[in-house]
Amino acid sequence: MRTPDSAPSSTPRALTSVEQIQNLILDSADFEAFLNELARYSAHQVAGDGDDALCGITLLRDRKAATIGWSSDSAREVDQIQYSLSQGPCLTAAEEEREVHVPDLLEENRWGPDYANAVASHGLRSVLSLPFSLQGDAKAALNLYSDVPHKFNEVATAHARGYTREISQALRLAVRFSLHTDSATNLRATLESRTVIDIAVGIVMAQNRCSQEAAVRILTNASSNSNIKLRDIAASLVNSVGGADAHTHFEEPGQAHAG
Repeated sequence: MRTPDSAPSSTPRALTSVEQIQNLILDSADFEAFLNELARYSAHQVAGDGDDALCGITLLRDRKAATIGWSSDSAREVDQIQYSLSQGPCLTAAEEEREVHVPDLLEENRWGPDYANAVASHGLRSVLSLPFSLQGDAKAALNLYSDVPHKFNEVATAHARGYTREISQALRLAVRFSLHTDSATNLRATLESRTVIDIAVGIVMAQNRCSQEAAVRILTNASSNSNIKLRDIAASLVNSVGGADAHTHFEEPGQAHAG
């Protein structure tokens, strides 16, 4: 007799934001595609009222700022205005690791008239920039733009703040990919080998009885600690499974080997 606990669920569980981002990492064709998809997804998640905002992701590294993901060409262009002026809300948010809100660009003067006028000329009226928690030397911020003044009210800002915290780990993982890859060519090659990486993630999940997120973290840490490309780490692990006694030594910190 089937008990209530064993009855199948009729409604699939909705994926969390973290799970959605993990899927973006594994499904994207390359690093740039992942970051652009992340920007588009972020714009949709935090816009509210059924309208998408513009979204750019700013990365500060080695004293240089760049938009590494954008929801549209317009989002990238307005981010570039700040870099050309060396000031603006997203740079302040990333550098000082604090939230910056511009309710109405037509009433804004913190960065002088040049910045506000240039961004407003794109038809935009409000800006919200939130820092990511990346750890290490790199810093980043999520930049949201709307053509509606006072778009990012307390409710929208609180939602954006929580969402940014949720996806900080995913962005930290993406930045780590870039930091530990010799060149853009090698980075693309790594992500083009995502099928091998997907298989390796599955192996680590099975052998360590851990989540997909933990398995990705284990492989990434192994790559970083051994100074071996993630693609090569994954390929070595997949090849080792062909042996009778195959067992990965990649485990969560503090986890002992079985047997």
